[in-house]
Amino acid sequence: MMRYLLISLLVLLLSGCGSINPMDWFAEDDNSEPPAELVELDETVPSRVLWSTSIGGGADKQRVKLVPFIEDDRIYAASRKGEVRALDAATGRALWSVDTGLEISGGPGAGEGLVLFGTSNGEVIALDQAGGGEKWRTRVSSEVLSVPKAARGVVVVHTIDGKLFGLDTATGAQQWIYDRSIPVLTLHGNSSPVITGDRVIAGFASGKLAMFNLRDGELLWELTVSAPSGRSELERMVDIDGDPLVIGDVVYAVTYQGEMAAVSLETGIVLWRRKLSSYAGMGADYGQIYVSDDTDHVLSVDPGNGSALWKNQKLQYRKLTAPVVLGERILVGDFEGYLHFLSREDGRLDGRVRVAKSAISTPPIVIDGTVYIYADGGEIAAITTSGL
Repeated sequence: MMRYLLISLLVLLLSGCGSINPMDWFAEDDNSEPPAELVELDETVPSRVLWSTSIGGGADKQRVKLVPFIEDDRIYAASRKGEVRALDAATGRALWSVDTGLEISGGPGAGEGLVLFGTSNGEVIALDQAGGGEKWRTRVSSEVLSVPKAARGVVVVHTIDGKLFGLDTATGAQQWIYDRSIPVLTLHGNSSPVITGDRVIAGFASGKLAMFNLRDGELLWELTVSAPSGRSELERMVDIDGDPLVIGDVVYAVTYQGEMAAVSLETGIVLWRRKLSSYAGMGADYGQIYVSDDTDHVLSVDPGNGSALWKNQKLQYRKLTAPVVLGERILVGDFEGYLHFLSREDGRLDGRVRVAKSAISTPPIVIDGTVYIYADGGEIAAITTSGL
């Protein structure tokens, strides 16, 4: 694997700034340690598929950030080849569908009655949430590999070249921009901005976390979660690729090859740090934070001090999604289309179900006890574990 990475790094350095996709490090022609084999479980969680459908070719075998969202009993989803669709969350029935003809690379996001997505050609498009009609489109600086977010009259977009844009929700006109340099080599992707009240929080490829005034983009605070270290550009990668997590008055962020940190929302002061590397991201409930690390171990972390409460290593190198919570269980998807159930109490594996033939790279979404899955091949399914 190291030879593969060094060759990739050399090509990228010769061509200027570049990115590496860690999800491809364990390809079929790679000689690195293989993913953990699935062993038979003594018990399994009973589950039932409520409905399933498909949207185009999904991610079309490319590493883009296509993440459905659910609002007002509707699911909004997009495919790499440009289809955007609204589905009834209870039945999966299509309410409207639009073929944009664009290479969608990030989204869809939502807010202010809009369905928002970004493209590989550096465009942001807003559709009407009710019927799918195009409201506006605008040009940004580069490819969008994150999910646009909107609130209080502002659409916030994070581009692959490290810029953060604030756009007017009515017209798409640029209201503000935050522009900082990015490292020579980064992971292929971006964290998505998080809007909380009249503020927006974003993590960057430099390992920095920042908070801005949503209305005018004023920088309120900025800090380094992890500082680059090492001799090579590969060793110095400290991207924040997973979305920041806001719980009460604390922001949590984790970097690749770096640290996880808890930060005061009001002051930007670091409350604690711990060594941890992740690009998949985090999930949480009222008492624990859950993280899939860069080796696909799943950890439970105490939100008060960062200490590990438990760690599950049984799914190593299975390219897990960020964890999400379903009652007393944690859910993660993997590269073979399996959904794994872990105990919140101690992290033990107590169930799995295969819900897709393609990889699940997008974290499952849990709404009122129903689990919604979007797989890379475009499969969308609703699953329940209750009443069985």
